[in-house]
Amino acid sequence: MKTLENALQEGRKFLKEKQIADSDIDAWYLLSFLFKMDRARYLMHSSMPISQVEYHEYMELVKKRGNHIPLQHITGEQEFMGLNFKVSKDVLIPRQDTEILVQEVLKTAEGKNVLDMCTGSGCIIISLDKLGNIKSGVGVDISEAALKIANENNTRLETKVQFLQSNLFEQVRGKYDIIVSNPPYIPTSDIETLMDEVKEHEPPIALDGKEDGLYFYRCILSEGTEYMNPGGFIFFEIGWDQGMAVSRLLKEKGFQDIRIIKDLAGLDRVVTGRYVNQEEPFT
Repeated sequence: MKTLENALQEGRKFLKEKQIADSDIDAWYLLSFLFKMDRARYLMHSSMPISQVEYHEYMELVKKRGNHIPLQHITGEQEFMGLNFKVSKDVLIPRQDTEILVQEVLKTAEGKNVLDMCTGSGCIIISLDKLGNIKSGVGVDISEAALKIANENNTRLETKVQFLQSNLFEQVRGKYDIIVSNPPYIPTSDIETLMDEVKEHEPPIALDGKEDGLYFYRCILSEGTEYMNPGGFIFFEIGWDQGMAVSRLLKEKGFQDIRIIKDLAGLDRVVTGRYVNQEEPFT
C-alpha cells in the first residue's frame, strides 16, 4: 500500500523527468492541495497509508503538471498579497512581481478613488480595497470571462470593488485619484519564447503588448488624464527593460515626479508619476 511519502517521491520523480521547473515544490503543492495538509501535518503523518483511489487522484494531478499545465490552473487558486485568489485560464495568474506594484500604490492609496485598468482576476484592486482603506475601487477589463473571475474574487474576499466591462476607457465615467495598471506588455515577437505554461495556457489578450510592448501604455496615457484628478498618480507594472521608455511616455504627457521602482531581483518593475495641470493640485 502506498503512503503519503511514497506518493510525494513518485510525484517529484515524474515531474523531474518531465523537466518541470521547481518539480519538488510543485509535487508538494499538489499533495498539499489534494490532502488538505500543511508541512507540519505531513511530517507527522508521512508514513500514513493512502488508498489506491487517492494515489490515482494525486498522480493524475501530477500528470497534468507534467503536461505543463500551470500549477494554479490545476488547483484553481493563487496566493497574492497574503490573499487567496481564484484563477482560471481566462486570467493572468497573479505573480509575486506584481506585489511590488500593489505595495507602491498602498503608500498613497488611503482614502483615494482608484481605477485598475486591465484588471484580470482583480488581484490588484481587490488587494488595495482589502489592505489599503481606499475610498472606492473600480476594475476595468475588456474580457467578460476575466470579469466573472474578478467578481467571484470580490465576493470570496468580501471586498466592495465595482467591476466594469470596457475597452479601456470606453465605459469609464468620473475621475480618479489613482490609476493603476498591469497591462499586456510583452512584444508580440517575444511571446513564442515564453515558457509553455505561459504561452500555451494563459490568455494571449493579457500578454500581447503589440509590436514593441508599449501599445497599452500609450493607449492608457492618451486618454487617462481625462479621468484623473489633478495631482493624482498613475502606476504601471512594466517589463524589466521598459523603465526608461515608459518614463518618457509619462513625461510627454506632462507627468512629474516620475520614478522607476525595482523588484526583489533588482530589475525595473514599476513606473509611477504624478499628474499636474493648471487646476488646484491634488493632495
